[in-house]
Formats: sequence, structure tokens, C-alpha cells
Amino acid sequence: MDLAESITSKKVKVKEIPKWGAYLRKQWEESFANHLSNKEKKSIYFYDDEDGFCGYLWHLFSYERRKCLKEEHADIAFNKEMKESCYVFYQHSDDALILENASSLTAMDFVNEEDIYIVDKEFNWTYIVTHETGWCGPYFSRK
Repeated sequence: MDLAESITSKKVKVKEIPKWGAYLRKQWEESFANHLSNKEKKSIYFYDDEDGFCGYLWHLFSYERRKCLKEEHADIAFNKEMKESCYVFYQHSDDALILENASSLTAMDFVNEEDIYIVDKEFNWTYIVTHETGWCGPYFSRK
């Protein structure tokens, strides 16, 4: 079962928004990483580089350039967060989702995902599950 199907079963309204990924990643960057210079972002592999190294927005947290909760503390914070409307997007895909009536979502709903970002529509908080969970992440942070 894919993510949209599994969360729809929790009475969450899911709207697919293809091609929004780049826009949402940019909004996320402006909301959570606007205090970093381009040089600092390059130093933490925030972006893909010319040598083919994959960059990740979540390096903001793994390189400790912004305060966050980690691992089970991140899961707990996400579970407690009011989640009426959220965006869900991925690091390496331009597919995205809008979730409405999302209060029933928990960290367990995203346990099988990788490099996924969940953010409220105002970009006040974010929850991220990485492909390195157990070593890096998950992460939860507020703007």
C-alpha cells in the first residue's frame, strides 16, 4: 500500500500535487535555512553538487546548523503537533501531497518512507524522515 492509500484510510483527505516538489523544497529552504549563506549550504552538502554528490535539505539538522529534536523526541513532537493541513514532499521527487484533516497522522505513518518532509501549510514546523534513520533522523523543528 502506498502512502496516500494508507493515510486516506485514517480519514485524511489527500490531494496529489504533481510537480510541486521543487517549489515546496524552495519554500522549506527559505523558512528553515534562510540564516545560512550559500557557502555554508555548500559546506554541509545542502544541494546536489557538480561532482554528483546528492545534497539533502535535512543536512541542516545533521550538521547541527539549526536546533531540532531528533529520533524518538522528534517522533513524539510530531505526534503531539496540531496537524490540520500539511504539505508532504520528497527530496528527490517533484511529486507532493496536500493533506487536510491530518490530525490523526503519527510518525508511524511515515516509517517506511525515506527523505520525506512533512510541513504545516505556514511552514512553522517540519518533520523529516531520512534514508539514514537510526543514524540521522528523524528530525522535528520549528521555525
